[in-house]
Amino acid sequence: NGQLVLDSKSTNYSYGSLQRILRKGLKYIGFERIKKFESILVLGVAGGSVIKTLVDEIKFKGKITGVEIDQDIIAVANNYFGLDKIENLEIVIDDAFEYVLKTKLTYDLIIIDIFQDTTMPNFLFEDFFIQRINSLLNLNGFILFNTMVINKKHEERNQIYRSKFNGNYSLRMYPKVEIHNELFTIKKLG
Repeated sequence: NGQLVLDSKSTNYSYGSLQRILRKGLKYIGFERIKKFESILVLGVAGGSVIKTLVDEIKFKGKITGVEIDQDIIAVANNYFGLDKIENLEIVIDDAFEYVLKTKLTYDLIIIDIFQDTTMPNFLFEDFFIQRINSLLNLNGFILFNTMVINKKHEERNQIYRSKFNGNYSLRMYPKVEIHNELFTIKKLG
């Protein structure tokens, strides 16, 4: 439709359906609320469509840190989507798991959008990673987690993930966003 998208053989990585999915997640959190945040962490940048949504649509002026393992994808994002023109964005080339272990910063919104084609790395669902992410989240901050649910095993994995958040968190699941995606919004309560 006259739009550039970033696709693999079997999935959309940026712009197109993925941008619609993450925009819905951001809408669930609330554009006005996000606008007031100071710091956002994006784990899994790819072409940067969610960053474009934050900057162009929500008019977010705070600090965005994007973590992406694949330097070549960032080169594509810079060349075709102008990611390097966004002044309040810092791109870190690193493994998301490693970055989360090392960083001393905290965030008002953490967006997790990590796929290897249509599969999701197991570490995203492990207690250690979940606890580490939670420790990086400011009070009243949000996690937006995009997952893919193609089979029963994935459904069960997501139910187990859901059960890991106690009364200190307000968790919502949004199933069947663009058929195979299930979004979580998780708020850290005071």
